[in-house]
Amino acid sequence: MKKIGDMMKNNALKMTTLCMLTIGVSQFATAETTRPILPLLKAQQLPAWCNANLKKIQKEISNFEKTPVKDNAAAAPILAKWDKVFAHFEDFSGPISLYSNVDPDAKLRKAAEDCEIKINQFHTDIFQNSKLYNVIKNTKATDPIDQKYRQDILDQFEDTGVQLEPVKRARMKAILDELTKLEQEYARNVRDNPEKLEFTPEEMKGLPQSYISALKKNAKGNYLLGFEYPEYRPFMELADNDDARKRYQIAFTRRGTEQNLKLLKQVIDLRYELAQLFGKASYADWVLKDRMAKTPEAVNQFLAEVQKTVAPLERKEVEELREFKAQTLKTPLEKTEITRWSEAYWSEKLRKSKYQIDQEKLRDYFPTLAAQKWLFAISSDLYGIDFKPVKVKAWQDEVEYYDVVDKKTGKLLGGLYMDKFPREGKYGHAAVWGVYGGSTLTNRLPVSALVTNFNRKGLNSDELETFVHEFGHALHGILSNTRYTSQSGTSVERDFVEAPSQMYEEWARRKETLSKVADYCDPACPRVDDELIARLKAVHNYGRGLRYARQTLYAQYDMSLHTADALKVKPLENWQKMEAATALGYVPTTEFPGQFGHLMGGYQAGYYGYMWSEVLALDMLSAYGDNLNNPQVGQRYRQTILSQGSQKPAAELVKDFLGRDPDNKAFFNEITGQRVK
Repeated sequence: MKKIGDMMKNNALKMTTLCMLTIGVSQFATAETTRPILPLLKAQQLPAWCNANLKKIQKEISNFEKTPVKDNAAAAPILAKWDKVFAHFEDFSGPISLYSNVDPDAKLRKAAEDCEIKINQFHTDIFQNSKLYNVIKNTKATDPIDQKYRQDILDQFEDTGVQLEPVKRARMKAILDELTKLEQEYARNVRDNPEKLEFTPEEMKGLPQSYISALKKNAKGNYLLGFEYPEYRPFMELADNDDARKRYQIAFTRRGTEQNLKLLKQVIDLRYELAQLFGKASYADWVLKDRMAKTPEAVNQFLAEVQKTVAPLERKEVEELREFKAQTLKTPLEKTEITRWSEAYWSEKLRKSKYQIDQEKLRDYFPTLAAQKWLFAISSDLYGIDFKPVKVKAWQDEVEYYDVVDKKTGKLLGGLYMDKFPREGKYGHAAVWGVYGGSTLTNRLPVSALVTNFNRKGLNSDELETFVHEFGHALHGILSNTRYTSQSGTSVERDFVEAPSQMYEEWARRKETLSKVADYCDPACPRVDDELIARLKAVHNYGRGLRYARQTLYAQYDMSLHTADALKVKPLENWQKMEAATALGYVPTTEFPGQFGHLMGGYQAGYYGYMWSEVLALDMLSAYGDNLNNPQVGQRYRQTILSQGSQKPAAELVKDFLGRDPDNKAFFNEITGQRVK
């Protein structure tokens, strides 16, 4: 699924910048005004580096603990000191979080994961320290930004159990440690699965030569396919052999192995126990209090409303596919069925037939390099920024680095890393790591790392949307202009974090923006015209029911695991029951929950946030009217939303931008196909 894997940093572990850091160089450069680049690490050096950094931070924490604070002391200098400590923390924890997912060296990824466990343990120790809590508690803030930051810090202490009695506090720490290890193991089982499926040349019929020629063969002359998206998705859409697709689809859902189902259950039980320590009925109750939604009831009501709207649309679309298949194959309608593994194939066939859209041929319109240059150009015009390539040594030779500079002032705003192509052992979806946050207090610059797994030659329309979506996250980080590091970029509420990137997807759909891709093609490529836009729009509208029904199912499933009855929950049985109730039903032996990374990657009791964010995204989009290229609106958006990070609650940010309270009208128009533009 597109939009899977937008891994954002956990607010609890917001990570930050270091200038020109290499092993052995002083870690704590102050007032960074030069280029912020990431340290390069070697597997054998990493454990010592990790320990040395933790030791230094511990020293800073101990110094902070001794800060003499009278009751109602001015908050600003204390908060500034606290934020500086966490900026130093981020100097090394940020790269560690990234490298554990993308470094080509499996030994380094493992060493980074081991360091992550220590980081999380250290982090828990900090936020269970009542002396530190009291230093912050004794301050008084009058400035609104300071007031919110102070409250955010106190909330974090309280959410980590600082006010619990000692036995419960110790149990909280043990649970958090265990959760980190289980979540890592789950992700590793998916990411590092070496399994290859074998397909005969006969089973490859329907796939383009460009796809086939890039594959490895075994001694028997059969093709070997793994679980990376550039291999899996085209196969499911284009391979004519129904049995082959079924085999691949089942294997894909089982790529986390049965072990992951056990890990998921362990995690659900631990999350429930954690909520109990705080006297909350469920994990969802505990976690949602800090989100826009506030309560599980609000989330479930929202999801029920969406489901009521999209379930009939899903049934209608499946029926349309069934009729199309029967017509194509000249089979009796009553004997024709659409299955989970054939839906993408027949959808692609219908799109080609009805709308003359061939996703593979769209790659000619959107060559990968041209798409990137175009994305830079539209972002540059909209937000008044430039992207300047710089040769910087990164974790892999193909990774690119760009200075992001303000056009007006020439000021360096931050850094962007781009790791675009698939390789073994790399995080398998599309994601952005906000590695470093920025701070105006210390001239600290933000860094975002955009990670995708694209086809080298070109992108189809879905992949182009994904590119723009992820770029929206990256810009949210880089264009942040917050006082404190910890409030930078994507540190906003989890159910708002997707809104800026979802809104940006629209730039990958409209004529006034898409027609410009051809300006950046070398050699020349066809230009998107009115006719193609109309067809792309029809295609986008076509799969709405299936798309939103699936997102609703994921979100409802996630909520079903984190209820007051969590201990009785059997994750696979829950999934079988819920998926069976959808139009395409459940496929026996599939194990989707064992590879649903969001549940272990920060979106637990939070997957609804994708659609909740989309409500806000589509509402904010209305400000652009008929012209997405309007730099006046772009600048206002940059100032009121992107630059603010979490200095204000998300609802206020949206209100500041729109000049009114947000509403869900645009979202329901979108999912029912009533949207005008």
